[in-house]
Amino acid sequence: MSAIGSESTILVVLRGNSGSGKTATAREVRLRCGRGIAIVSQDAVRRDLLREKDAPSGVNIGLIDAIARHALDQGYHVILEGIFDAAHYGEMLGTLCREHRGRTTCFYFDVPFEETLRRHATKPQAGEYGAPEMRSWYRPLDLVPALNEHRIDASHSHDEAIELVIAGSRLARQRQAHDAWNANDAGSGQ
Repeated sequence: MSAIGSESTILVVLRGNSGSGKTATAREVRLRCGRGIAIVSQDAVRRDLLREKDAPSGVNIGLIDAIARHALDQGYHVILEGIFDAAHYGEMLGTLCREHRGRTTCFYFDVPFEETLRRHATKPQAGEYGAPEMRSWYRPLDLVPALNEHRIDASHSHDEAIELVIAGSRLARQRQAHDAWNANDAGSGQ
């Protein structure tokens, strides 16, 4: 077992089906909490960087793990976000969470299929794939027991989901430090 990060680093895992709100939540959490947060997106690594199909032994699994570990070891807080199918990614995520020395909090976006379709229709890439693909990817309540995931369901607004992630992960403290940094450096151009 190789310890990663430090006592002060925060690891947040956001999992759920396509169109459930993970990416938008991750981006807004970082926007509200400020610098020092790395977002490691399954889609960015698997689809954009590697142009790889999702597979149980995909290269992206190890690369996502390596990126998260490196960022944590460099003192960044990390938000991992993606579908992260339990069968393909569960072992890697469980090991990463166990080996992280700081605070780790995991969330699962439990959103019905019909709602994921509605949300997908509002996304810029809505024309790239649709209901048939999303149905083939959809896994109801695909929890990873080792992650002790907090559920965010469709009854939570986007803003409520963001605040749950910030408060539950304790990134709220990061936000307070960011606000203080901004107040002290107002006008410095940094």
